[in-house]
Amino acid sequence: MKFVIATHNPGKVVEFKRLLEPMGIQAVMVEDLSEPDETGTTFAENAYIKAAAACRETGLPAVADDSGLCVDYLDGAPGIYSARFAQPGKRRLTVLEKLEGVPMDRRGAHFVSAVCCVFPTGDKVEAEGRCYGTIALSSRGENGFGYDSIFQQDGVTFGELPAAEKDARSHRGHAFAAFEQKLRAYLTAQGHFDDHRED
Repeated sequence: MKFVIATHNPGKVVEFKRLLEPMGIQAVMVEDLSEPDETGTTFAENAYIKAAAACRETGLPAVADDSGLCVDYLDGAPGIYSARFAQPGKRRLTVLEKLEGVPMDRRGAHFVSAVCCVFPTGDKVEAEGRCYGTIALSSRGENGFGYDSIFQQDGVTFGELPAAEKDARSHRGHAFAAFEQKLRAYLTAQGHFDDHRED
């Protein structure tokens, strides 16, 4: 079964493939996929907008996520505007600058990931995941992407974690765990595979 990944973010594509392929789903990226206006007011609404647009454009089931960093000290910003919070390459630095001098006990933050799959029939499967931590005092680690290197749990940033451990801890990992259960149930109900088979 082939699903389109409704993103142009190569980091997200890698994570989508890693999480979907064990389910027997071929995850593909379409280079010239258009980008709809993300007019939603929540992560879930924006994930649906992106997945529905990709499904209409390709005629294939499409999966999208909308995710972002919510910083307590910044009243939940950047939130749904995480990808547009500052100039590319300066987003992490902008968060660190806004929190300069703020003590660790006031640097709480969480990541949110809303995942949505839209099928050509109009059906949709969606789930949301969160993970909580703090904003580090500096950017650390070369793994991951986006804000990973400034978000930390237990003194370690997501940028310092190997991929498997990040998946186990991350908002997208939590969202996909819930999404996988819902998607398996949906596909089984549609007769696409036997949910009782050996994985």
